[in-house]
Amino acid sequence: MTIQQLKYAIAIFKHGSMNEAARRLFVSQPSLSNAIKELEDELGFAIFERSNKGIRLSGDGAEFLRYARQVVEQAELLESRYSNKKPSPQHFSVSTQHYAFAVNAFVSLVQEHGQEEYELSLRETKTYEIIEDVKNFKSELGILYLNEFNEKVIDKLLRTANLQFHPLFVAKPHIFISVHNPLAKQSIVSIDQLSRYPYLYFEQGEYNSFHFSEEILSTMTHPKSIRVSDRATLFNLLIGLNGYTISTGVLSADLNGNEIIPVPLDCEETIRVGWIAHRNASLSTLGTAYVEHLKRAILPVNFPL
Repeated sequence: MTIQQLKYAIAIFKHGSMNEAARRLFVSQPSLSNAIKELEDELGFAIFERSNKGIRLSGDGAEFLRYARQVVEQAELLESRYSNKKPSPQHFSVSTQHYAFAVNAFVSLVQEHGQEEYELSLRETKTYEIIEDVKNFKSELGILYLNEFNEKVIDKLLRTANLQFHPLFVAKPHIFISVHNPLAKQSIVSIDQLSRYPYLYFEQGEYNSFHFSEEILSTMTHPKSIRVSDRATLFNLLIGLNGYTISTGVLSADLNGNEIIPVPLDCEETIRVGWIAHRNASLSTLGTAYVEHLKRAILPVNFPL
């Protein structure tokens, strides 16, 4: 088994096909296929499952790739330190629900660790896709929340995917509203007071179960509701329509300005926000740093762990 073979396997997964990986690696497709075949023969299992629809990681392949990435990263660190070669571009990906603190932490990560070259990814996406991204190694980390309503469903998905939830903080629910909303003058808002305002929430696509909602109290009925797909649109509608959404209460004035504020919501629910990653897997250097920046970005919050 060679470092080159590990790099080949990582590239095939990253680009989704043998042909594209071969093109990016500047090798012939037959040479790449032979190298992977030799590696699979040595391992005793198929890293990739091949079909008419293309290739995808096998269960054993997903486990193998996790360790392969760690080995390649360490090899590149050694090479850059002792051979005076230019360091390889840094790689890191995170998939997250629509949290401003996750973006804030990402900005801090790039400012502190960004080299001359890097390939980083911050993906604000749907709850189910966050789990799939981390399961399939498209992202090293995912950020989502658990509460009493959704935790059984989410926990089952995480266990099946061999992922683990690491809590960051526990928060009481807040509404996000414009500073010009009449409710902005209150120290706390009741659920009954919300009925006259448009409720804004993030779409969940094909997996549109209440359990995958980014907003708690997802089974409540709302006389006025608007489904959106990105955080910028939601914030614009909070201001333009005096709408509201329900979230953690953690905002970043540096990124979002002072037009949106959190107001506590009068209910007994709690929100446990955390990050997910493959169970028993060591985080990369950037993954470890990002978790530390997350912890800094969420302080102070309502009920830190």
